[in-house]
Amino acid sequence: MDRRRIVGIGLGALAGAAYGTGPLFFKGYVFPAGVGWIAMLMWRFMFATVVSWVWLMLQPRARAALWALDRKTVVRLLLTGTFFIVNASVYYAAIERIDISLVALLMSAYPALVAVLSLRLGFRFEGKLAWGSLAVVLLGTALTVGAIKSQTDQSGIVLALLSPVAYAIYIVLTAWMAGERPGQTADMRSRGKGAEVPPPVAGAVMMTGTWMATILLCLVTRTPALPSDVPAAAWPGLAGIGIFAAAVAIQAFYASAARIGAAQASLMATVEPIVVIFLGVTFLNEAFSPIRAVGAGIVMAGVLLAQFATPAESRPIILEEP
Repeated sequence: MDRRRIVGIGLGALAGAAYGTGPLFFKGYVFPAGVGWIAMLMWRFMFATVVSWVWLMLQPRARAALWALDRKTVVRLLLTGTFFIVNASVYYAAIERIDISLVALLMSAYPALVAVLSLRLGFRFEGKLAWGSLAVVLLGTALTVGAIKSQTDQSGIVLALLSPVAYAIYIVLTAWMAGERPGQTADMRSRGKGAEVPPPVAGAVMMTGTWMATILLCLVTRTPALPSDVPAAAWPGLAGIGIFAAAVAIQAFYASAARIGAAQASLMATVEPIVVIFLGVTFLNEAFSPIRAVGAGIVMAGVLLAQFATPAESRPIILEEP
């Protein structure tokens, strides 16, 4: 297997695992301390923005790429980052209402939506194996949905189902920013020269857009979010969710999508529910039924199968590390 493609697969899995730490930080430390999801998002993306800009400034090539950006590209990156607030809002609003393991498993439907959107907007899946791996992931998700108890908060279920829709749209937008177009990965269009906007630059600018959106959300909803409004017990969780579940996760996924395409990267990132389930059961004492265990195992099998789903002609991209 091509080394660059292996890196792309690894980055997708890293992104999923990093995203998977977010629910634990929030429901295990931030929410119990009295900080709701709106204030949490503001601080999450403040930490993520700072970390992303520090990472960018430490790299001479990334700094040069930043100064070379035109105004139109900057605006597009900011708007793409702003849209991420939609997914983050419904995702963490759902986590306030239902188990994090259930939210994560319902969220694992997003690769199917990305695959459908990529039929028209990006580099589509090719071959029976690719679509077969997607079907396996969906089967695992369906088993999970069938295990939902009747007393589960229905508003949380609705919010959790909206999250993969918003996230799929965001993924396609980020893939376009990397350079992916109908029938072509970013690498194909640039002839191996890399993404149109390197991951450190794209991550920092998009994260800035997301942070600005969360500040506006706090102002509109009149949510107290000043440092004096945040209990001391919430700070470790806020820092963790900002660094790992935002800065690392978003930049790793961007780099993965640029290398192997948004649809393939999405399947790699479905290790997220496995991480969330493990953390929820281990640290939050959440119940985990046998049918959910079967569903999670099937989802993981689909992810592993997807590693062999990209045809040889799908050339990976050469990028800086995120």
